[in-house]
Amino acid sequence: MSGKAFLVLSDGVVFEGENFGAEGETIGEVVFNTSMTGYQEILTDPSYKGQIVVMTYSQIGNYGINDEDLESFGGPKVEGFVVKEYIDFPSNWRAENSKFKIQDSKLTNSLGDYLKEYGIVGIEGIDTRALTRHLRNYGAQMGIISTVDLNPVSLLEKVRAHPGISAFDLVKDVTTKEKYEWNKGCWKWEPTQTEVRKQNLESQKNPPLPPFGKGGLRGIRIAVYDFGVKFNILRNLVEAGFEVTVIPAQTPAEEVLDMNPDGIVLSNGPGDPQTVTYGIENTKRLMGKKPIFGICLGHQILGLSMGGTTYKLKFGHHGGNHPVKDLTTGRVEITSQNHNYCVDINSLKGQVRLTHKNLYDGTEEGMQHVELPIFSVQHHPEAGPGPNDSAHIFKRFKEMIESYK
Repeated sequence: MSGKAFLVLSDGVVFEGENFGAEGETIGEVVFNTSMTGYQEILTDPSYKGQIVVMTYSQIGNYGINDEDLESFGGPKVEGFVVKEYIDFPSNWRAENSKFKIQDSKLTNSLGDYLKEYGIVGIEGIDTRALTRHLRNYGAQMGIISTVDLNPVSLLEKVRAHPGISAFDLVKDVTTKEKYEWNKGCWKWEPTQTEVRKQNLESQKNPPLPPFGKGGLRGIRIAVYDFGVKFNILRNLVEAGFEVTVIPAQTPAEEVLDMNPDGIVLSNGPGDPQTVTYGIENTKRLMGKKPIFGICLGHQILGLSMGGTTYKLKFGHHGGNHPVKDLTTGRVEITSQNHNYCVDINSLKGQVRLTHKNLYDGTEEGMQHVELPIFSVQHHPEAGPGPNDSAHIFKRFKEMIESYK
């Protein structure tokens, strides 16, 4: 049997439920995610560092855990996990995890075992609809989950004593310590025999080009600042034809220029962009020197590096079903999103033009510099989880680099 657990918000609202995953106590900013699937990708997204995630979909855990759907090294990045109903008997042909061995004749590939392995406290059995409605009405706020202290008054004192995640630079906790090369593309289904025969016939007519390689003639080399990069960003960059080098968040601009990449990507990441002062300063020194593409936190860092300002949303955008209009093409795309902050385009005083707009609330979702080879989006074109409507943006970056050359 699971033990009792409490979730207490900083405004005093209390939810009682049952523990799953690890036992203990954790504090974080409580936000809700509207994705129906993809909980493993959400858990391992470094942008959720410092946050407790509430899933609005009712049943979570029913397809278990597998090694292919991780979005970062080192396990989950969330501070805690909140669900309506946890399913501890996964049923899916992909459910497996190489970290777990057979224990008591049962393969431990469940979500609960995964959270327990990494010390992530989870709570289930609460009314997540009521919790989500409360966060929508009163805004995202700090919360605490505990299985060890079951006194709501004591828990409220603890969470109110926390300074909030804007007091910390969370990027330092999730960035890579050393630079590394990435060469894996997107996951694909195994081809059928018919597809294999078709590919063989095509290859006879058109011999394959040489593979991408270090210094290869076909490769377009880019440096990716890791502010908390998701693997699926790296996979999509490889699919678009880039040679990818991932570098630590604090890498000096001069060191990047010595690498002489063809372009630079500023990745997603957690927390308040104003705390990432080194990222802002390095971006200032790189602007005009190389083509730059920013995603989510990278988009916000670009805005701040141009002298603009950011503002915090009431409850953020977290989910895989947000409509965004591409103002360049007029096309509406369903996007994956995970951010609490936005760039105030008007604060940039004509340096950029707005390229994307959120159709839920009208907030800014993308911008392009009017003179320099720089553009960025607030949403996540790589999905993981979510729809692939915006995946073409990676090719847009490639076209920008090629035209810049």
